[in-house]
Amino acid sequence: MKIKTFYLNSTKEIIVKIVKEILVLFKVEINDANDTIFDYDELKIENIYDDVALNGVKTVLTLRKDEKLWTYTRQSFLHDDESVKAGTNRLIKLNLYHIFCEDLQAKKAPWGILHGVRPTKIVHRLMEQGLDRQGVIGRLQDDYEVQIDKANLITDIAYLQLPFLAKANDPKLISVYVGIPFCPSRCLYCSFPSSILPSSEMTRKYLQTLNYEITKIKALIEQYDFKVQSIYVGGGTPTSLNENDFDDLLSLVAKSFKGDYVEEFTVEAGRPDSLSLEKAKSIVKYGADRVSVNPQTMQDRTLSLIGRKHTSADILRAFKQVRQAGIKHVNTDLIIGLPGEDIKDAKDTINKVIDLAPDDITLHALALKKGSELKLIRDNIVLPDDETVQAMAKIMTTAIDEYGLIPYYIYRQGYMSGQLENVGYSKKGQEGIYNIQIMGERQTILGVGGAATSKITYPGKRLQTSFNAKDLYTYLNSIDKYIERRAMLLKEAYGD
Repeated sequence: MKIKTFYLNSTKEIIVKIVKEILVLFKVEINDANDTIFDYDELKIENIYDDVALNGVKTVLTLRKDEKLWTYTRQSFLHDDESVKAGTNRLIKLNLYHIFCEDLQAKKAPWGILHGVRPTKIVHRLMEQGLDRQGVIGRLQDDYEVQIDKANLITDIAYLQLPFLAKANDPKLISVYVGIPFCPSRCLYCSFPSSILPSSEMTRKYLQTLNYEITKIKALIEQYDFKVQSIYVGGGTPTSLNENDFDDLLSLVAKSFKGDYVEEFTVEAGRPDSLSLEKAKSIVKYGADRVSVNPQTMQDRTLSLIGRKHTSADILRAFKQVRQAGIKHVNTDLIIGLPGEDIKDAKDTINKVIDLAPDDITLHALALKKGSELKLIRDNIVLPDDETVQAMAKIMTTAIDEYGLIPYYIYRQGYMSGQLENVGYSKKGQEGIYNIQIMGERQTILGVGGAATSKITYPGKRLQTSFNAKDLYTYLNSIDKYIERRAMLLKEAYGD
């Protein structure tokens, strides 16, 4: 739908944001400079609040073409257990969703009006309010228009996560993230704050600074008597480092954080072209027991197009090396909806990956992210449409189910192909602890390194974050500022 002019009876940032989410969901384009023909001259949205009872929202959507008007109205009401602010925002989206689907005949979305990154948090909140499984699913369908398969998916995941999240009730149990923001090359779809591996001199400076930051974090862990549950060395691609630097890094991480309470130690080896048998042996030597080797696809033409700089044969080699080194647990990431791919490619990729016998598989729906080259060249590249992506996802999830993996964590991003989601599947009992805790946001996670984030949990589930600089030079030159910020938050949350 192409609209020449748009009016909204609010300038509040949150209202503008949630209305935009609905317009993007239904592919409404406002005043594109490249268009000369519009479906409607004006789209007007007015939200009217019930000032007397503060329990409802009426939404009026008006379309105008020349002198002709079409007006549609919906009114919805808050639940007694719902805050006015959050509930009002939900009702605005719900009213607009009903107008688009019921009056304007738009196709319903798999996730309805759910837009947040962590949908299981809604399920956990409803469970804490006393709802049983069917009650939760009913609320997801009624309040958010989530389709039944997605409602079942996040509810099942939420129940599976309960014993893991229960451990976060121990305020002394934490996790640690170590960031290496370097890659062999930049992928077409990537928006992460990583860069091509710099010169040996700059890499040396980075590792020296990281070493300094790790010593400060180690001191804080000892000061507050924290117990480290999981360690995650990510990026970027940590295995981009040369073999000596990589070995030294893992030695430092293990010496600083590995203790009696560590249940999981993960190292990202995501780029097969950055992995060697020696690096795989270093991973085992320092006690890491979980590694990610991420093909994204097994189609060589796609790998070349998206800038991966490796082939499917390199993926086979990398899997052989990590198994030869004795690594117990291998995760692999795949992306659905990459440029030029179709249903046949999806079937071929998932079958080849399953033949490698990974212990868990994470399926990502391609997201068009700000900061990625793919976002910039979107108009010049062919992506599979939503229906094709959904069919590809169905093929892959069916194969994964038959292979014997179960979904254990989930997150969503904006502008995802097929209006889908990212889901991690694992063998029963081999769920990724760090992934569950980072999405659950109930455990303190201390992040070190460029672009790393620390999440400090306060009493009452309040969360504060501390961000290290994404820019490499800023991180190197301002490290003490980030160390002090994190120390201050820990003191506020845990006392002296």
